[in-house]
Amino acid sequence: MPAADPVARLAAELSDAVGAPIELERPGDPAHGDYATNAALRLAPERRQSPRELAEEIAASMASAPGVERTEIAGPGFVNLWLTDAWLVDALAAIVERGRDFGVGEPARRERIQVEMVSANPTGPITVAAARNGAYGDSVARLLEFAGHQVEREYYYNDSGTQMEKFRASVEARRRGEEPPEDGYHGAYVEELAASDEDPVPRMLEQVERTLDRFRVHFDSWALQSELEGRLDEFLPRLDTYEKDGAIWAPSSKYGDDDDRVLVRSPERGGGPTYRAADVVYLAHKLERSFDRAVYVLGADHHGTRRWYAAVAQMLGYDPARIEVLLYQLVHLTSGGEQRTMSKRRGDVVFLDDFMDEVGVDAARWYLVNRGPDQTIEIDVDLAAERSQKNPVYYVQYAHARIAGILRNASAEQNDDLLPSEPLAPEERDLIKRLLEFPATAAEATERRGPQGIPVYAIRVADDFHRFYHEHRVLGSNAEAFRLALVRATQNVIARCLDLVGVEAPERM
Repeated sequence: MPAADPVARLAAELSDAVGAPIELERPGDPAHGDYATNAALRLAPERRQSPRELAEEIAASMASAPGVERTEIAGPGFVNLWLTDAWLVDALAAIVERGRDFGVGEPARRERIQVEMVSANPTGPITVAAARNGAYGDSVARLLEFAGHQVEREYYYNDSGTQMEKFRASVEARRRGEEPPEDGYHGAYVEELAASDEDPVPRMLEQVERTLDRFRVHFDSWALQSELEGRLDEFLPRLDTYEKDGAIWAPSSKYGDDDDRVLVRSPERGGGPTYRAADVVYLAHKLERSFDRAVYVLGADHHGTRRWYAAVAQMLGYDPARIEVLLYQLVHLTSGGEQRTMSKRRGDVVFLDDFMDEVGVDAARWYLVNRGPDQTIEIDVDLAAERSQKNPVYYVQYAHARIAGILRNASAEQNDDLLPSEPLAPEERDLIKRLLEFPATAAEATERRGPQGIPVYAIRVADDFHRFYHEHRVLGSNAEAFRLALVRATQNVIARCLDLVGVEAPERM
């Protein structure tokens, strides 16, 4: 249970009162109460009672619980309950007290987790497609940290092999004034690299790191394929390998993989290790560093890799449950309803730097995580670049900035008694209940590895705040202390939501 979650605490208190587990949900219609439970429907078969009869017993037990104003039975056995203003105000005070730590997790077992992401070959600038990897992976890492785990981020890159040879050959061709090979690398960035006599790979890596820093994706470590390949001899004896057609194979199909995999090519094919061999060493390299969990973030075209990594873990004697593979789909950019490419340096891809130049870092981060990883993202570049409330990231940031303006103009001294003399208005109750959803929302996003739930929730918070602000004056009102606490809590929750997806929370706009 997330720390200081008033709703979870209320559910636990009601469970004690009823003598059975109670789960609370917020009804879509406020006329059906502040919260509701279907406990009677769940428990009726084992209690051998009718759901309606059991609902009456549950409602009676709940009615005497602290903070419950009244209960009501609805439908075939739902129990709706209304909470007192005092309970909601106390819950608000708990949110304010926790500040931006409201909803922070307290895991039963704190794990040390590595999230490996982006890991694009340094053969060109980071593209928007690879940026989705970074935005998604970094948001998952932020959620895991918020849930109470220790997280390290790593970038694994191939600095050897066929693609790197083609990349270097392309730069060398430009240095000679020739066209790069047809299957090589093209674009203005290759010409820029050719202007120097230095090895282009380290220079490309520097640019990749600068771009990702600007994108707010920062790495704790970098792993090189060339270094890991040198350790292959350490691990081959630990695998149940066999020879076929002169090559060395891993019998991974026996461990749940789709096929067996070649680890070392036959002499006729050069006799060198394959990238699957590097996978073996890299996986062992992760787990021997005492990570409880190794998370790989990969494009959807690597769907078969999930079984391969699990098979490797088993072959090496590790628990495959320690390996987690997250897959994401493609990104399409549109403008004026048509697919668009923006790169001035290469026509068939869009580079992340160009995308950030056009829409800004905040919009780039937001739009690359606001859909589930299993969905293709289609980004309207015109909308993403727009600084108006039609743009959802701007709309949420504007709510944060508006609250910052209110707090700047507030008196430094406020009454400690937050309970207003008048009953809470519907807009006030709705906003408090929305804020109380945050711990469960963050926990679910973490559990599902689905950061897209955070932007969706942040928009709902902003909606509820704008409705409240439209109907009620904060400064100078009879309920000023309460409303200042309400907007401060709202600001903290919005700021945390934005941070979880790598977006800034501005004080002024």
